[in-house]
Amino acid sequence: MENLIRLSAEKLSEITSSRKGETKFGERIITVPDEISVSNFLQECQAKFVLFGIPEDVGVKANLGRCGTASAYENTLKSLVNIQHNRFAKGNELIVLGHLDVSIYQEKAQKLNTNNKTELKELYRLVGEIDKEVAHLVSIIVKNGKIPIAIGGGHNNSYGMIKGTALAKAHPINAINFDAHTDFRALEGRHSGNGFSYAYEEGFLDKYFIFGMHENYTSKGIFQKIRETGGRVQYNTYEQMAIRKEKSFSKELNLALEFVATTNFGIEIDMDSVENMPSSAMTLSGFSAEKLRSFLHLLALSPQVSYLHICEAAPDLADQKNPNLIGKLIAYLITDFIKAKNSNI
Repeated sequence: MENLIRLSAEKLSEITSSRKGETKFGERIITVPDEISVSNFLQECQAKFVLFGIPEDVGVKANLGRCGTASAYENTLKSLVNIQHNRFAKGNELIVLGHLDVSIYQEKAQKLNTNNKTELKELYRLVGEIDKEVAHLVSIIVKNGKIPIAIGGGHNNSYGMIKGTALAKAHPINAINFDAHTDFRALEGRHSGNGFSYAYEEGFLDKYFIFGMHENYTSKGIFQKIRETGGRVQYNTYEQMAIRKEKSFSKELNLALEFVATTNFGIEIDMDSVENMPSSAMTLSGFSAEKLRSFLHLLALSPQVSYLHICEAAPDLADQKNPNLIGKLIAYLITDFIKAKNSNI
């Protein structure tokens, strides 16, 4: 795991604000010592959940989006380690590996111009390299009987999450995506808008559900492509549930769960689906944080859940007066997931 920058016990202590009479999450979180291989440590450790970061926005840039997602992991970690360790959520249930070292791809991407076709193709290639890193790490985590929790990065990393899990399980998996967009676009070269279509085309993704898709941002071509899957890709829209009230959020959630829970499945959360959330495609009309937390809680109760991937949050695009709010919400999502999963372990 030479491309993993491990979270050290020293760094963890540095960002954890201890307080007399309290026990913070960071005082109980498990880290992996440098002298032990990640695979061996995961095999021996009793903790079930493994968190890591993917600090990149190469996939977002390749998709012509606004960069800023590279800082989400660090922002989240600082919030997560300072919540309370108590009977509802215990820090020693979580192993924090650290983050993938994708700095070389970041540096190269910053110099590339998306208006130049040759340079855009190079961005696609760089995303493909990141895919390999993500898939490899996820495969190691899942093979050792753990549940990966990844903080991105762009939604391009859905491909690596799906592929790594499918390889470890030795069969295709399903996915459900809480997202304003399908990310099921053309196979034109890897970027944040086609992680699911590539995973589907290559046989790693079997069934796919898009929850709360925005009608205004889905092309006729995408709808046609979904129809051509013969029912393996399904969706509902934000407008059906929140605007026209044609469908019930809770009923739709149960139908979506029934669709994906026929085998192992991953939970994908794109933060641009949350109202006013700083992201590469921020929206003023979206689901509330409360709706998202309810969505995640119900899905995480399923024994078939194999990973959680939270992406597209962009702290660099946030109001500088409240730079930690994104990390605080993602920390809620991580603990909601762990609490729900623990009720079934």
